[in-house]
Amino acid sequence: MSRSISARRGRDSRPVSLPSDEESRERRVRRGKAARAAVPRESHAEFAPGPDRADPLALLAEQDRTRVPELLPIRYGRMAASAFAFFRGAALPMASDLARTPRSGLMVQACGDAHLANFGVFASPERKVVFDINDFDETLPGPWEWDVKRLATSLEIAGRSNGYPAKARRDIVLAAVGAYRRAMRSFADMAALDVWYEHADIDDIQAIVDVSLKARQRKAIARDVAKAQTRDNLGALGRFAAVHDGITRLNAEPPLVVPIRDLLGNPDEIQATEDWLRGLVRVYGESLEPERRVLLERYRLVDVARKVVGVGSVGTRSWIYLLLEDGEHPLFLQGKEAGASVLEAYVGASEFDNAGQRVVVGQRLMQAVSDIFLGWVRVAAGIDDQQRDFYLRQLRDWKGSADVETMVPDGMRAYGEACGWTLARAHARSGDRVALAAYLGGGPAFDVAVREFAEAYADQNERDHQALVAAVGSGVTKAVTGV
Repeated sequence: MSRSISARRGRDSRPVSLPSDEESRERRVRRGKAARAAVPRESHAEFAPGPDRADPLALLAEQDRTRVPELLPIRYGRMAASAFAFFRGAALPMASDLARTPRSGLMVQACGDAHLANFGVFASPERKVVFDINDFDETLPGPWEWDVKRLATSLEIAGRSNGYPAKARRDIVLAAVGAYRRAMRSFADMAALDVWYEHADIDDIQAIVDVSLKARQRKAIARDVAKAQTRDNLGALGRFAAVHDGITRLNAEPPLVVPIRDLLGNPDEIQATEDWLRGLVRVYGESLEPERRVLLERYRLVDVARKVVGVGSVGTRSWIYLLLEDGEHPLFLQGKEAGASVLEAYVGASEFDNAGQRVVVGQRLMQAVSDIFLGWVRVAAGIDDQQRDFYLRQLRDWKGSADVETMVPDGMRAYGEACGWTLARAHARSGDRVALAAYLGGGPAFDVAVREFAEAYADQNERDHQALVAAVGSGVTKAVTGV
């Protein structure tokens, strides 16, 4: 089986239109106010699906065509579990719906899937716990409003799943969108370099949430952070690997974790594939900065396994790479398949030929700090003889997320505010923060409109979830639960 790989660096260019060096602040303010006049903030409450709305299950089925067939029942089993789980996996249907809603015309590097479960903590290169967006599979230059609406809707849906009363849910959504608006107005008064340096470490987040949480709730957050700090490479070694006959190998946990040796079976093919995978890691290293390539070269690849991850990503190809230094010290990398962003059908194709590079560049633009091993690679003819793009990062590096299902209303409100601030900082790094702040204004008009949108879209999401449950019940869609 002939395979080739590459990690060619793409051209450097700005992903969104930024003001020129000569453009005055006043002119940028006028641009934002002009956008507000053309697309009033109140118009963002609109959601009218209409009879010509794209069938969400048909859109999901389109994605299935490029995914691993035997993993699709896991995807639908997870999505059918609840309305919130369905929402997590339905980034494409929502992008289709958002494309029909008003937009201001102001663009940013968008996350594309900014629901509340895609925020969390992880380790900075300086070994501090930071809070940020942590999923960029769908990132692309796009309308900033779409990220805000997806975050707000996720809070509304999560609140419903947790049984919160309507007033509590409204307060949570208004608080999150208000935090976004106030943060953007604050960033508009800062120098670009100061915005770039802004980040939220765990002490900042603790200060935000301490205002509204009781002592026992604060202790729960502290426990979550402590737990995240155990999720490192050494912890992953104990979780995913064991020594067999003196050789460290990844454990088999089918269907969620399947070592490459079990996927192939033929000893000669296994050896050839392992040699090829070592070459893949070397080529991926070319996408890293030189000093990080030196660090990567200290490790030797010893095993690879396919791993099922997330909800929306189930069925895409995701791999665990176990590397060791001196046969002892571990480094776990995760390689995730990168395809076209769900936004591309509605805002235009990515400027990057390699979808893995699209993810990496978008992540570096939006995150305050990123994994030192974040890079990309193209497999021109992989294990299945198909060209595929991947991005790689550490599997576990103090990564953790909040337990949404156990949050009390005050906790979700504080968490939503942290997410709103973080999303605004991410957008301010790539978009025209002055124009955005002028568009948003000092009053709550945009906040209220997005809250109304979130309620309407949460209703639609429930109908879509029930449609999936019915399809599973009738046997039209195959699903397995509890996996």
